[in-house]
Amino acid sequence: MNAQTIIESGRAVLGIEFGSTRIKAVLIDEENKPIAQGSHTWENQLVDGLWTYSIQAIWEGLQDCYASLRQNVKEQYGIEITRLAAIGISAMMHGYMPFGEDDKILVPFRTWRNTNTGQAAEELSKLFNFNIPLRWSISHLYQAILNGESHVNSIKYLTTLAGYIHWQLTGKKVLGIGDASGMIPIDPETKQFDASMIEKFEKLIAPKHLSWHLTDILPKVLLAGEDAGTLTEEGAKLLDVSGHLQAGTPLCPPEGDAGTGMAATNAVK
Repeated sequence: MNAQTIIESGRAVLGIEFGSTRIKAVLIDEENKPIAQGSHTWENQLVDGLWTYSIQAIWEGLQDCYASLRQNVKEQYGIEITRLAAIGISAMMHGYMPFGEDDKILVPFRTWRNTNTGQAAEELSKLFNFNIPLRWSISHLYQAILNGESHVNSIKYLTTLAGYIHWQLTGKKVLGIGDASGMIPIDPETKQFDASMIEKFEKLIAPKHLSWHLTDILPKVLLAGEDAGTLTEEGAKLLDVSGHLQAGTPLCPPEGDAGTGMAATNAVK
């Protein structure tokens, strides 16, 4: 079956990766061969001493990247993308995206590049008896608590960049296990966030009398192949501003860029 037929019949699969300097979209056929691609170049900004990408930049970047893919499909095959077999989102791992009651971000996205979390990472590494890097979400969260940042008490949901995009496209607050492991360590037995570490963290922050418990603000951890929701009508419009893409496409759990990098460098093989 040729690429045009695969795209027209809705059998192509779309992968989107949010890298540090480029957002990439790749369309593959049923044999995992690339048949179209799009991209958008972007740069992080230093705002109030912290590296970030604005919410506006995230969506403008995604939409421009998808428009670039549409254009590539038009030029090669003379057709529109209307249906897809599946979609997957991956993005730079770790960082800090806290959201409040109205699903609005409480502080600008703090990326993996930030190194302001030294005290938090050191204290948590000792508490958990586990190396907690500066870039992990739990380091960012605890550092914000240590700093007495006013937004902390208003957190309703905490996720990564891939988790955020996926949530907006599907309405599902979930995260693939690889990306989740950059928020808080994963228990290899349960394949979920480590319950003993969560309990230790809860005891550590108990004197702060915050309005939430850690388990209530984290995404649900999913394994590869598990149901992570489908593209909603709103999500389809967010992704394809031209309105050609239909809702209903299943999405895999959103992941970090570790797996993307491993595949790209043939490290898995």
